Amino acid sequence: MPGGGAVAGRKGRRLSCFGCSATRTVMSGHSRDGARWRLSHVLGYRTTKEQFHGFLEAKGQEKLHRETEAADPDGNVLAEPQAKRIRLEDGKTEDGWTEHTAEPREQPQAQKRARGQNKGRPHMKPMHYDKNRLCPSLIQEPAAHCFFGDRCRFLHDVDRYLETKPADLGPCCVLFETNGRCPYGVTCRFASAHLGPKGENLVQEELLARQAGAAPSVRNSLDKALQQQLRKRQVCFQKAEQALRQLSQDPVPAAAAIPEVPVAAGAAEQNNCDTPLDPAGLGAGTPPSSPGWTCGPLTDEDVVRLRPCEKKRLDISGKLYLAPLTTCGNLPFRRICKRFGADVTCGEMAVCTNLLQGQMSEWALLKRHQCEDIFGVQLEGAFPDTMTKCAELLNRTIDVDFVDINVGCPIDLVYKKVAGWLPWFPHLHSEVLSQVAECEGWDLGVCRCTCCGRGPSLLSPQGGGCALMNRTAKFQQIVRGMNQVLDVPLTVKIRTGVQERVSLAHRLLPELRGWGAALVTLHGRSREQRYTRLADWQYIEQCAKAASPMPLFGNGDILSYEDANRAMQTGVSGIMIGRGALLKPWLFTEIKEQRHWDISSSERLDILRDFTHHGLEHWGSDTQGVEKTRRFLLEWLSFLCRYVPVGLLERLPQRINERPPYYLGRDYLETLMASQQAADWIRISEMLLGPVPPNFIFLPKHKANAYK
Repeated sequence: MPGGGAVAGRKGRRLSCFGCSATRTVMSGHSRDGARWRLSHVLGYRTTKEQFHGFLEAKGQEKLHRETEAADPDGNVLAEPQAKRIRLEDGKTEDGWTEHTAEPREQPQAQKRARGQNKGRPHMKPMHYDKNRLCPSLIQEPAAHCFFGDRCRFLHDVDRYLETKPADLGPCCVLFETNGRCPYGVTCRFASAHLGPKGENLVQEELLARQAGAAPSVRNSLDKALQQQLRKRQVCFQKAEQALRQLSQDPVPAAAAIPEVPVAAGAAEQNNCDTPLDPAGLGAGTPPSSPGWTCGPLTDEDVVRLRPCEKKRLDISGKLYLAPLTTCGNLPFRRICKRFGADVTCGEMAVCTNLLQGQMSEWALLKRHQCEDIFGVQLEGAFPDTMTKCAELLNRTIDVDFVDINVGCPIDLVYKKVAGWLPWFPHLHSEVLSQVAECEGWDLGVCRCTCCGRGPSLLSPQGGGCALMNRTAKFQQIVRGMNQVLDVPLTVKIRTGVQERVSLAHRLLPELRGWGAALVTLHGRSREQRYTRLADWQYIEQCAKAASPMPLFGNGDILSYEDANRAMQTGVSGIMIGRGALLKPWLFTEIKEQRHWDISSSERLDILRDFTHHGLEHWGSDTQGVEKTRRFLLEWLSFLCRYVPVGLLERLPQRINERPPYYLGRDYLETLMASQQAADWIRISEMLLGPVPPNFIFLPKHKANAYK
């Protein structure tokens, strides 16, 4: 066969070598969706689990002997074959999408696959590894007097601290080279780069002066004064309270009739400046004499009110949108994706109640780097009052281009969250309390009835995330209330629905367009499906027509430029990339350049090194910052190990639902990066951040991403 080919057998697949007549039969590896893995057999990359880990334990000094039948007549191993021609695989439809059907075959009973989250995993906080911490008053320049005096729990003896401080991790400090001064001083794990002969902290005056005159590289930090006001509940939400009063007076039907097919005439009414201005900003249903009007002196805000068409518009059609990823979608990772071509970025999901309480850890999710030219934040909440107040707070305190509502989160902590909040916010949930009043033995302390045993699961429709898709009235109030207090566009991210066979998105999209959403992103899976099925892009195509003229972005199973091209053919305005960016952040470059990038292991290691530099710059270069950077690096490595280099694949492109078999890479580092064991990820982190502390433990967030 001059072009190479394959003939499917009953239990195996007959593979013929490109450029030679040598053939062999290999077993086809099946993923959970019936997809087939075929690694290049020319160099014999496939191996067994025992050989794979045996090779890694040998530290790459001596590769295992691998016999291949694809050798030339002289006995030399053939070079890597030239680029393969993309063939129409079995099970593909004419539009290019794959319909996976499991072949009838007898399978040995396999061990139950680990799924879900490691909720009980041991989690060590970064400060646990720095017990003998130096008092912050001594780190400041000049050293200040400790406010706590003898009651301070930190060390005040620098010599004693240096005796217990771990060894430095390297000769270069990222903060010192970037900003001209390291604020961590002697506690920095790279202190030798900026400490003088007498232990003083050196400063690069020229670089420091240049940085002082420039705009800050990171914005949207929480002011200390505002934090105190939030904790004491001294912040006034005038706009939000006015909007909530108007929403409560506006009759909203509990079960509004949602049209199945969008009306084309409604497009002409969208953003029409010639229509009369609604004083209340709530639509035509609000009478002009509504008692929600403000009273008192007339201000410019009462006279000059932004019409919907005058609000700042979000024009990102055709751009590549990096999905808001919890845990892994942090600021250093977003900087990596921006470098590879991501156009739009969004912060991690932030809980609105935590923001209203002034929690620093939650406000850290809103930070924006200067390289993020189009940036938004994503909020999660279940009730109009908290979401509207949080939107007003962010509107006047941070710099963003849009605000996104999370209506797609499937985890129970969000979906059933209201049961856990009843003891702390009973005044917010009168309708929920009325539902549980029928249980005589309901205990608010444990959120469970002591008589009948009814628990939080009965209250799941009252939660946030995906639960809002079943709470149309509350969902409408949230969108309209937030849209009224925001000066930036409001977007929504949803799923197809809650249940697997009951789709709701096509019915909600016309309503969202009328409520004021500027853009909607649709993930082509339901809450019950999670990642056990492929994303339904045919349904996304149907929803794109229902949402018109409102832009709709599609999301799900994009791992190559071919996947992106097929997604854009469905009529969506753009695509959002989530897991694909975790597996290979250079995916944005592949899509824009329309090519497959056979990136080497050394280049991938350089990407990880850049991530650690961004992490040390963001989280700090002391022990806490180093270990926090290591933790997020390890979480990312739990996804990176699923990437298979292009040069090792016989069939392009790699599918996101396929799990690769064990294989040996073209060098030791490439093999190490393919390991699915957490111990090997820790070994990679030690190449970049030095040895781990004693008693270091790491278990990934998801069970399916690592094997003991």
